[in-house]
Amino acid sequence: MDYPNDQAPGAPVRSGIPEHGRIPKYYAVKAQIDRLVGDLGEGNVIPTERDLSEAYGVARETVRQALRELVLEGKLRRQGRGTVVAGPKLEQPLSLASYTEGVRRQGRTPGRGLVTLDRFPCPPALAAETGLERGEPVWHLERVLLADEERVGLESTYVAVARVPRLDADFEPDSSFYSYLHEKGIGFGDADERIETVLATPREALLIGTPPALPMLLIHRVSRDTEGLPLERVRSLYRGDRFSFTTHLGG
Repeated sequence: MDYPNDQAPGAPVRSGIPEHGRIPKYYAVKAQIDRLVGDLGEGNVIPTERDLSEAYGVARETVRQALRELVLEGKLRRQGRGTVVAGPKLEQPLSLASYTEGVRRQGRTPGRGLVTLDRFPCPPALAAETGLERGEPVWHLERVLLADEERVGLESTYVAVARVPRLDADFEPDSSFYSYLHEKGIGFGDADERIETVLATPREALLIGTPPALPMLLIHRVSRDTEGLPLERVRSLYRGDRFSFTTHLGG
């Protein structure tokens, strides 16, 4: 097979078109709208479904399906009653750097909105996963993640009360938890992470402000301090249409 000279190395081979050349009608329309998106640029409104269906000679339902996929891929976003070109995805490093650092590196303003801060005895499952003592007091900090005031994720952090006994008194919920730990003299040693794709639950979709069917990137992290002792257990849910993850691999 000849490799297309104009194909970007990160794009699907043959633009996703099978060798036999037969593709669903909506996919051909999607490819045309995708090129239009590139020409329009971020923030610009795309033509209406009616205008697009007339321009491409297809039914409005065909256009609707193409637009739905482009929204799910993060290339378009709904705004009011219209659809506009979305900005580039946020790149979050797979490292012990905080969410705050990752967003700031891209010239965006990070933020967080407090959902809940609870204290309860460490349940068996959390104790088994982290190495904390079963029944010891733990904090659960849940926050909505923001980038330029846009809701982009939801994060739950579990940490022993003994580590940060005044978390409910002297921690600013919209600030970096990692910076707070650093100020307390607590350093990160290492962590284990697991990434999977999920659909948001109805509650999560409501908090993040997305449809329940929108794919999400879910990261589970268990961190330890420089002495190898349990530090935190984090469940971070990121919008699949607004995030990608990067890492550097050494030989």
